[in-house]
Amino acid sequence: MRPTVTFILENWLLILVACISGGMLVWPMVGKGGGSSVSPSEAVRLINREKGVLIDVCEPAEFAAGHAVGARNVPLGSLAGAKDLPANKAVPVLVMCASGARARRAASQLRKAGYEKAVAVAGGNAAWRDANLPVEKKA
Repeated sequence: MRPTVTFILENWLLILVACISGGMLVWPMVGKGGGSSVSPSEAVRLINREKGVLIDVCEPAEFAAGHAVGARNVPLGSLAGAKDLPANKAVPVLVMCASGARARRAASQLRKAGYEKAVAVAGGNAAWRDANLPVEKKA
């Protein structure tokens, strides 16, 4: 047998483990759409330096219970054609929800609608609070 084939047959388990671990390293980038989320601190940087707009896609009751200061509430179900979205589609749109799952879907919808810099805030409002960033409640 050829040396390459012999090596593969004798070390198939090591090769399998290497392929699986490589796949696990690449999966977060593929699964999230390759960079479609940012950390809360990166979101603050985009808001301050690039005039990013913070959109919270939680339902109104969730939004009233606590949200990032300055966020606009546009529930995920009414995202298409919402008036609270920025007119300039070139500005960063930072999308939040309670945990980040709905925000990723919303960011994807917004990118399809032409908001090229729409990204989810990783971890949502929970990560925002954990980073000790300002939160407000609607009265």
